[in-house]
Amino acid sequence: MSLPTHTPVWRIKNSPEDSVVLDFSNDATFALTEEPVPSLEDGEILVENVFISNDPAQRAWIQKGVLPERLYTAPVREGDVMATHSIARVLALKDSTNQRFKVNDFVYCLTAGWRRYAVIKTDPSACLPVIVPQNVSPTAALGLFGVPGFTAYYGLHDVLKFKEGQALIVSAAAGAVGNVVVQYAKKVLKAKKVIGIVGSDEKCQWIKELGADVALNYKSATFAQDLIDATSDFVDAYFDSVSGVILDQVIPRIKQYGRIAACGAIAGYNKDVGKPTMGATWIEVVTNRLTIQGFVILDFMFPKDGSNRVATEAFPSIAGALERGEITLDGTEDIVEVPFVDVPKVWGRLFAGANTGKLVTKLA
Repeated sequence: MSLPTHTPVWRIKNSPEDSVVLDFSNDATFALTEEPVPSLEDGEILVENVFISNDPAQRAWIQKGVLPERLYTAPVREGDVMATHSIARVLALKDSTNQRFKVNDFVYCLTAGWRRYAVIKTDPSACLPVIVPQNVSPTAALGLFGVPGFTAYYGLHDVLKFKEGQALIVSAAAGAVGNVVVQYAKKVLKAKKVIGIVGSDEKCQWIKELGADVALNYKSATFAQDLIDATSDFVDAYFDSVSGVILDQVIPRIKQYGRIAACGAIAGYNKDVGKPTMGATWIEVVTNRLTIQGFVILDFMFPKDGSNRVATEAFPSIAGALERGEITLDGTEDIVEVPFVDVPKVWGRLFAGANTGKLVTKLA
């Protein structure tokens, strides 16, 4: 098979201030280009992206004017290739010192971005082996056994310090992180009560099947009262990926000395999905001595002390729960197969609430 000489690439055309523009207009956020594939040098591999991860955090990476020192990763500027994590197949390699990969291996790519074909380094800052339990799809390395799953694990254990018998609220409970939080909290940590907040009645039904005791549709006209009714005894913790109005409504439902894990803020990423309400109930944080902790999963995946906590803690715990049937992968991956030209459109589904579970793009 002849190797590709050119590749389609999505680059940032206009850094967004509010909503992203997912078309081919002059105002479009992304631009599709055709570019030559670089020649391989020693220590590099040529890969073909097969599965592309879609994550709300990517929206923060491309925000116009964002300061590098206020991000946990390098911002993606106008002219840059759109960044993502992906699973790719090795097509060719030129590596005289590293024998980690061979042709046709799947690799977990950190730097291939929104390209069909890419030449990347073989060091761990660029790519890693795909590690999932036996008989589990490699796509799980982007979800349950990747950033979302580990975010759920460390958010519960280290940030919320969640214990058996406690009660928990989870926003974006039908998302890549949220569905794992629901399952792990209820079935592994033995939560007394898990309340999931989602955006449709269908998602309510789904997360109840996953283990949520109560599922609330935040688009319902009765949501505010439904939340009060579901938390008559208040809750110990809140796993938040949304912020905004929902955070304001949840804060008064948390017990004194309760904890909030601030995992994301998707309500404020795009103008058309709502803006935070600037802490309408913030006084409750003071009067009830709540602890709010933001966290980034990279701090746990790549700690400064050089330890491999994921390999010794999160991975075996999640794998064991999957093997025991306490956690399921069935129905938790939303894999959308499209041609490369539609990559941004699939990513945009995140901000319309159109995905259930981990949203993955499969390149046709």
